[in-house]
Amino acid sequence: MEDYPGIHPFRRSRQDRDIARRTPDTPQTRAPAYRLAFDDPEFLAREELRPVRLQLELLKPEMMMAEYGITSTVVLFGGARIPAPDETAQAETPVLAELAHYYEVARDFARRITERSVAGGCCDWVIVTGGGPGVMEAGNLGAAEAGGVSIGLNIVLPHEQAPNAHVTPDLCFNFHYFAIRKMHFLMRARAIAVFPGGFGTLDEMFESLTLIQTGRMAAVPFVLFGSEFWNRIVNWEALADAGTISREDLKLFRFVDTAEEAMQVIADWPLTEPEAS
Repeated sequence: MEDYPGIHPFRRSRQDRDIARRTPDTPQTRAPAYRLAFDDPEFLAREELRPVRLQLELLKPEMMMAEYGITSTVVLFGGARIPAPDETAQAETPVLAELAHYYEVARDFARRITERSVAGGCCDWVIVTGGGPGVMEAGNLGAAEAGGVSIGLNIVLPHEQAPNAHVTPDLCFNFHYFAIRKMHFLMRARAIAVFPGGFGTLDEMFESLTLIQTGRMAAVPFVLFGSEFWNRIVNWEALADAGTISREDLKLFRFVDTAEEAMQVIADWPLTEPEAS
């Protein structure tokens, strides 16, 4: 990232950081107290610094995406455990093996979206995924095959992992806070596509729907891939019959089974504008 472009007469923080790292080695300079606060990882990781870390985690991807020129995204949520079609033999369950075709559907959908993005200069309609394996990998792969860029919003998990190889490196981010990560998923969203998945996918789907339902976010095109899967997992009609959601809320999303259907739903979606902040 470049320095803030504004002109001021003060020394740049980078200059002092570099000089401080070259100071003579003495008991005083080795002491943690002597480190510059912004260049002290142990200090930044202290419990009291959580508000600062939240702000940093919001700012870093925001600034880097702005510098890259990203203006809008298409969000792709989906399960990390869904295998590619040639990996079904390693699937943990027969049902996961049956869901493997959604890898190709996600890849096709991301490719079609990215073709639109490339035509506009690769800054609008950019695919964003969680940056992991499964459906997320398929989305980033489809974007790469279309010659465009894609974003990966990874998160540190207890088990060792790495972002998939198809995320654009300059747009590959890592998070500590789930909440800030979810904000970045939705801040630029033109459309949301949800593929079969587990707890993480369900969490992302329901939080997004809640934001739209409560008017905290514009009613962007919202497609659920796999009508049979979603109607088996969630009894949508029972929610409406019970009155825990209104029947109008069932119009916040559409079921699709192919990339072609999803593209048509997005094209036909009525335009709405979010309220001014």
